[in-house]
Amino acid sequence: MSADVPAGHDAQAPAHGSLKGYLTGFGLSVVLTAIPFWLVMSGVLASSQATALAIMALAVVQIVVHMVFFLHMDAKSEGGWTVMAMIFTVVLVVIALSGSLWVMYHLTSNMAPMSVQDMRQMP
Repeated sequence: MSADVPAGHDAQAPAHGSLKGYLTGFGLSVVLTAIPFWLVMSGVLASSQATALAIMALAVVQIVVHMVFFLHMDAKSEGGWTVMAMIFTVVLVVIALSGSLWVMYHLTSNMAPMSVQDMRQMP
């Protein structure tokens, strides 16, 4: 290895980002922020559920844009361990959120107060 390349680093590894990459990421981020704003303000979609789903889908795309263009996460960086760590984190967050929502739903349905009529029918 040459003296100017630190040990353990590949001489062919690309630099951590370029002005073109950052500007592309910034442009995509602006567009992915403006579209949900436009969807809500103009009321293009008839139902609020469709609007919410479209906003969530665009949010996921924006997360990916940020990870690729600003955090430089890809399958090649650090031997793929950053992507594996991110996938593990996403799995844990999904399990925690879905479990919390499941518990809250069942608490609401099973612990709801009784109506007066239900109380009268009790022995």
